[in-house]
Amino acid sequence: MSPARLGTLVALVTLVLDQATKLWLYFIADVRAWTEPLVLAPFLEFTLVWNRGISYGLFQQSTDLGRWLLVVLSIVAAVGLSVWMSRTPARIIAVALGLLVGGAVGNAVDRVAYGAVLDFVHLHAGSFSWYVFNIADAAIVAGVGVLLYDSVFLERRRAATGVGGGGGA
Repeated sequence: MSPARLGTLVALVTLVLDQATKLWLYFIADVRAWTEPLVLAPFLEFTLVWNRGISYGLFQQSTDLGRWLLVVLSIVAAVGLSVWMSRTPARIIAVALGLLVGGAVGNAVDRVAYGAVLDFVHLHAGSFSWYVFNIADAAIVAGVGVLLYDSVFLERRRAATGVGGGGGA
């Protein structure tokens, strides 16, 4: 499978998983009616948080203009990353970009449908609380992590061995 097809497949799987979990929680489990979070483990619970901003709740938008600007920004980012994905010879880069594209589109769908992103996974330990996120957010973080790993470790190794072409890992 070519890197571009692999990346596209990863983007589609990410988008479907993201939207399926959100639709299930919203319409089947009816998270809107929950009065308390659903505790899954001592460190993990499902709860409903509407994020009108970007990652970590930054840049909260309270107007329709702000909402639609974030939708446009997400779509522009997804298109740009898709172009990069279509041109990369490296499968690992294509996978990372697929995670980013799928996550960006998943959150854009929420903004169009609901006016905000449905976040529901809450990790915590004692008094430490991580932000509430969703599958799309996790995919975006993983995609960035893979790009950083490639940039710091794999690119250096390719340069040292004289192997070009972005690697096929």
